[in-house]
Amino acid sequence: MTSDALPWLWVAAGGAAVAALVLLVVANLAQAEKRIQKQVVRLYGSDDPAYTRVLSVLFGPTVLHGNRIDTFVNGREIFPAMLDAIAAARRSVTFETFIYWSGDVGDRFARALAERARAGVPVHVLLDWVGSKPIDASLLAWLEDCGVRIVRYHPPRWPHLTRLNNRTHRKLLVVDGRVGFTGGVGIADAWDGDAAQPDHWRDTHYRLEGPVVAQLQAAFLDNWIKGRGELLHGDRYFPALEPAGTSAAQVFVSSPSGGAESMHLMINYALVCATRSLRIATAYFVPDAMTVDALLAAVRRGVSVTVLVPGRRTDSAIARRASQYMWGRLLRGGVRIHAYEPCQFHWKVLIVDDWWVSVGSTNFDNRSFRLNDESNLNVYDPSFAARQIGLFDTDLGRARRVTFEAWRRRSRGQRLYEAASHVIRSQL
Repeated sequence: MTSDALPWLWVAAGGAAVAALVLLVVANLAQAEKRIQKQVVRLYGSDDPAYTRVLSVLFGPTVLHGNRIDTFVNGREIFPAMLDAIAAARRSVTFETFIYWSGDVGDRFARALAERARAGVPVHVLLDWVGSKPIDASLLAWLEDCGVRIVRYHPPRWPHLTRLNNRTHRKLLVVDGRVGFTGGVGIADAWDGDAAQPDHWRDTHYRLEGPVVAQLQAAFLDNWIKGRGELLHGDRYFPALEPAGTSAAQVFVSSPSGGAESMHLMINYALVCATRSLRIATAYFVPDAMTVDALLAAVRRGVSVTVLVPGRRTDSAIARRASQYMWGRLLRGGVRIHAYEPCQFHWKVLIVDDWWVSVGSTNFDNRSFRLNDESNLNVYDPSFAARQIGLFDTDLGRARRVTFEAWRRRSRGQRLYEAASHVIRSQL
């Protein structure tokens, strides 16, 4: 081989590398399954027994009665409740989260998990690889030395690099198979406190007791098997569960590998069946055309539709801009949009007709509907709904209502930014 040929070989090799990278990105961003294209047909309202029957049979696991569900607001209430439950563990701890960052909160959870593992309790922790990247590697090594079994979900490994766009966004904690937690909170200092400062995060989490905890455990196991290939079963993880309260509930999950459209369909079904009111709070509001049409159709049939989203303080400016791009049609159609001002808003809740509530990790965006692994707790209980409505109204009082006129007066630069963000909405 002559020296003159070497530069050409380097060029060819570089071109091949670029082509491989482009193909990888295209494969990573491509939708794995055919998307639902036809709007859900409204056949009845949410007060019809068929509504609950379809949610229980067609869309998700059986609705289970006899549950107690407690609501915890912001890190000041959420973290102590979770840490107390871990400290009380005697048989098992299973824990899955998208965000786990180094810091005081992360250290507190690490110490609690390590203490239980050293005491002989099986402790299983599943962390999303992307969401937990800021965690100190030495902390993970220490946890494993203490006996905690850790799985990083979908790390960048050949030949599975195309899975990088599929993250677990679920937030699940189950102790002894009897007590569960789910909601929107991440394990990071940003969630600590009481949403009283601009750098705090406003969020809500839920403590579960009763038969529905087994469904929460099954949701964890779904990804534990994917990540570790290990089946956890027996009384340590699935004990017989007696009624603990009066709420009917179900845990609803979705993932690209197990029905990417299921969460999207479930939420749109709820929107279509709403009769009187829809209250939506979400950290990222980038609905697709089908969801926008469902919201506008609800307004036309007399449903009050209120959406609560983050204001200027947000960790994803591009998602907010993509959201604002479509606000005009919603506002003109009668949807009320409010922007929460004090701090980052991260609560995710859908309240239908003052009695049916869905809470958990799912946002109103394509990433939650089709790309991420998500889990939501659906609760069929007017008293539980009343508690969530009270929180919603309190947050609404700290938010700024967006008017169509204010939206129309956006600057040219802002409009261009929004249009560019809207182009990549399928990845937001």
